[in-house]
Amino acid sequence: QVQLVESGGGLVQAGGSLRLSCTASNIAFTITDMAWYRQAPGQQRDLVARIGSGGVTYYDDSVEGRAAISRDMNTVNLNMVGLGPHDTAVYYCSVIDTRKTVTWGQGTQVTVSS
Repeated sequence: QVQLVESGGGLVQAGGSLRLSCTASNIAFTITDMAWYRQAPGQQRDLVARIGSGGVTYYDDSVEGRAAISRDMNTVNLNMVGLGPHDTAVYYCSVIDTRKTVTWGQGTQVTVSS
């Protein structure tokens, strides 16, 4: 079973930036898509950004122009700038393999102070 280890996050001042990283291990099947989601208190988990195996990216409108997702082998990174309190959430890494199996990370808290 794929295991995901996330790093980064924490407390960030409004207007600041963050870098989240997620590394997959124990991979039995090729990972296709890698993505970051986030979930604010009392809200559903929403897609922030996704990157396919060919490097094609997708960004939610809420982070378009402020976020950059990248991958290197089995690590996916998310860089964001211009953070605001609305970016406060638990951020989750997610990967899909060739069997279409979805694996989630444990989540990392990002808190943006105003």
